[in-house]
Amino acid sequence: MAEAQKYLPGLPDDEDDLEVFIDPGLAEEAERIAEALVFASAQPISESYIASRIPRGVGVGRVMARLKASYASRGVNLVQVADHWAFRTAADLSFVVQTDEQEIKKLSRAALEVLAIIAYHQPVTRAEIEDIRGVQTSKGTLDVLMEAGWVRFRGRRRTPGRPVTFGTTRDFLDHFGLEEIRDLPGIEELKGAGLLSGRVPSNLHIPVPAGEDELSDNEDPITQMDLEELGLLTPKAEGDD
Repeated sequence: MAEAQKYLPGLPDDEDDLEVFIDPGLAEEAERIAEALVFASAQPISESYIASRIPRGVGVGRVMARLKASYASRGVNLVQVADHWAFRTAADLSFVVQTDEQEIKKLSRAALEVLAIIAYHQPVTRAEIEDIRGVQTSKGTLDVLMEAGWVRFRGRRRTPGRPVTFGTTRDFLDHFGLEEIRDLPGIEELKGAGLLSGRVPSNLHIPVPAGEDELSDNEDPITQMDLEELGLLTPKAEGDD
């Protein structure tokens, strides 16, 4: 490629840029396919799945960026949720489609506190949640958050007792309109929204959340045995394959 650029200065620097030479008709077809795939799915759809369905050689990132721009001023928007995509009602029109049946049961103050701690401090164990809150956390509170689909088991901490770590889910991002967990508001944004009082301690620190998918250096993945121990799977009988 570098040798060719000596004689063809306009040639792209890398293979990803070769997309500029793709037939516009092919690019349009890719957009229509991606649009149809997202529209037909009830759940956010992954970029890898979209990439496997559009014409080969057309970059899925550029396709989705163009589609997102074209829907930006419409009644529905194309939104990114982690590495997934979905159509959602435009934020300024959400009141039009709200119904009583769609409203999610309000969380208790304890559940909201635990959810916030998990979101900002993940991966975090139950003991660490209790240390931050200063009070014991009931299993029922965590169960409510997990049943809502907003909290999940991440892994197991490499410390004595191997406690389970908790983290947020893609549904959490989707519900709160976040593209990634790092889009959670910082201290100044929380003050501006009136969620923190004006007398905030000077040493208050709101951590930048870690990536929600990658295990940290001191975490092990959840195994089949772990799921059985946690009561999420029925233990296999002896002799079962």
